[in-house]
Amino acid sequence: MTIPMHVLSDPLSRRHALAALLGSLATGARATLQADASTAPGECIAPSKPGGGFGLTCGLAADAIQAVRPGRTPLPTRFLPGGIGAVAFDQVATGRLGGPGTLVAFSSGSLLNIAQGRFGPHPVTAVRFIATLGTDYGVIAVHRDARWQNLAQVTAALQRDSARVVFGAGGTIGSQDWIKAAQLVRAAGQDHRKMRFVAFEGGGEALKALKGGHLDIFTGDAAEALQAAAQGLPLRILAVLAPERLQGQLAGLPTAREQGIALTWPTVRGLYMAANTPEAAVRAWTSAFEQALAAPGYAALCSRYGLYPFARTGAALDDFVQRSLQDYRRMAQDLGLRTWPR
Repeated sequence: MTIPMHVLSDPLSRRHALAALLGSLATGARATLQADASTAPGECIAPSKPGGGFGLTCGLAADAIQAVRPGRTPLPTRFLPGGIGAVAFDQVATGRLGGPGTLVAFSSGSLLNIAQGRFGPHPVTAVRFIATLGTDYGVIAVHRDARWQNLAQVTAALQRDSARVVFGAGGTIGSQDWIKAAQLVRAAGQDHRKMRFVAFEGGGEALKALKGGHLDIFTGDAAEALQAAAQGLPLRILAVLAPERLQGQLAGLPTAREQGIALTWPTVRGLYMAANTPEAAVRAWTSAFEQALAAPGYAALCSRYGLYPFARTGAALDDFVQRSLQDYRRMAQDLGLRTWPR
């Protein structure tokens, strides 16, 4: 911006011109900051206690973004437990949490809760979905010393007396982990409304309870279970809830379908931001994750976190979210769950 000489000779005009110049510079600085949001300091919010899938999501996001933005400060994880994502979603929706550098982990379980209206009086449009990073799969797991070796034995135990079998995982009635347990109980011909289920604030807490003998069956996800097993937790995975036998770390584990039970549960993991995030920041993060997901080493990185690649951004991600919400609403109705339309 050039200031004419005749303006500089007048004190009042000079002040106005300088103010305009400073405003122009500030606007340019803000635009630059927004355009480079993926290289600026930020954080990934894991809306649970440590040890579960949200923490894994943030860890994967940090490593993936560092690979394509090597000069940036590493993306830290901040844990914000409460309602398996409800507290974080509410804070984002009401403007108490957000900004051009704030990413929040979500999963299929988050979409299930949104579909039922369990994340408060906020529509799904209260957030902007940035990217999915991969797919996890549900598991049916027990303590390594448990009496059950396969799903047939679990089914038999449920048929004898379902009240004597205690399930537990991250989330309460209506959560994705509760639904896995409910579907297993129904597959055994029992009333899922009478099952015993203990809710925890994330899969990490539930796995600790399994280790301590406070649960019989963990109905969480493979990635968090494998992480716990690698850290020494005495765990036996009876079934993976995938449509077919998986490769990689889960190649040696049977699916529920292989054992005669038609139970599958893919858990997509990804990131969202506040709906009022500057558009330039949304574009910057979306572009950064598109590059990360397409990088040659991403599949191997995903595998390190126990996930399988599932890349969605932009319109394809928005379409996936809407279709998922419709499917989960139908599922909730089938299970007799109460919903709150938003």
